[in-house]
Amino acid sequence: MKLATFNIQNLFHRDRSAVQKSYSKCVSDWVTELDTLIRKKECSHTATERMRELFFLLGFDKSYQTPYAVMRKRAGFLFLKGMDYSKELQSCELTDWNGWVALQTIPIGSIAIKNKARVIAEVDPDILLVQEIEDKASLSEFNMQLLPEFNCKPFDQLFVIQGNDKTGKENAILTKNGYQILSVKSHQYDKDPNGELLFQTDFLEYEIQTPAKNKLYLLAVNLQHESNNKDLADLRRKKQAQHVAEVYNLLRSEGKKDVVIMGTLNAPSYCHSLAPLLVDTDLKDITKHSRFNVDIDEGNDAAYFRLGAYRMGVNIKQKDYLLLAPNLFSKATQGGLNRKAVWPEKKPMWSTYSTMQNANEAASEHPVLWARINNTL
Repeated sequence: MKLATFNIQNLFHRDRSAVQKSYSKCVSDWVTELDTLIRKKECSHTATERMRELFFLLGFDKSYQTPYAVMRKRAGFLFLKGMDYSKELQSCELTDWNGWVALQTIPIGSIAIKNKARVIAEVDPDILLVQEIEDKASLSEFNMQLLPEFNCKPFDQLFVIQGNDKTGKENAILTKNGYQILSVKSHQYDKDPNGELLFQTDFLEYEIQTPAKNKLYLLAVNLQHESNNKDLADLRRKKQAQHVAEVYNLLRSEGKKDVVIMGTLNAPSYCHSLAPLLVDTDLKDITKHSRFNVDIDEGNDAAYFRLGAYRMGVNIKQKDYLLLAPNLFSKATQGGLNRKAVWPEKKPMWSTYSTMQNANEAASEHPVLWARINNTL
């Protein structure tokens, strides 16, 4: 049995809010200045104009909501899909329209899309967990049309559920070769002590039946991403990690030994926000397995560790994890990291696909992480 997790960062189109550049330190300065101006009882004309500038700089004039229509780029043509259309319309079919429209999503380039399929085909798992896909229709098309181009058998079953995020960042699972999805449980409505939704995307619990009729319990997670307010992001991520650990411990207390947690935890292993999972449970990270293989970095980076590196000579910050319960870890025979479709910030660093000539042609900023488990399971 081969398991894999991949934060694919969307298939065909990506929300604008996910690709915009951050203003880093400037944001905190602008927020502080705006807060000071708002607190004043009386504002001069100059102060009012400055507040308008700050509103613009901070993006308060923008609203990111779920679009009622989506523009997709396929085979060199633009297609519009929305609730007012019974089918997808090619742009030339809109004969009564002449003008422009501000799109909520940005189409992903065809080379990047093919590299997404290429890296999945190379790993070719039996069970694949993907994060940040836009919808089931896109995933079905990707599965049936793109994967076969790279001699990869399409997955037999796939499951997508709408989470709390409204910008097309859904979790999905795909299975084939006799592995069947028996049940799915969503934790998207779980709340923290303050009564707020705990997960900004979703936290899903899958029950999978293996060809040998055994049960595998898979927890799919996508925790709080990094933000300008690091302390707040770490605190929220820690609350999420604690809740995931509680669900894991409950499964273990029920006698379920074959449990795996996969997904994007969005922090390196030494971050205190992940301690509830990596320190306070008996979970084992596949990257610590003796037969975990990955091509090491080239050049000067090959001989040392960096904070957050997967291991010696693999110096990219770890955000994606494949954590196994002890029973599964003892049956693991191999693990690996495929980053051929990740664009390196500087060269030389690691081997990449020849089809990838710049960052825009990368499949994702995340590698594919995989593990092979003894097939007697």
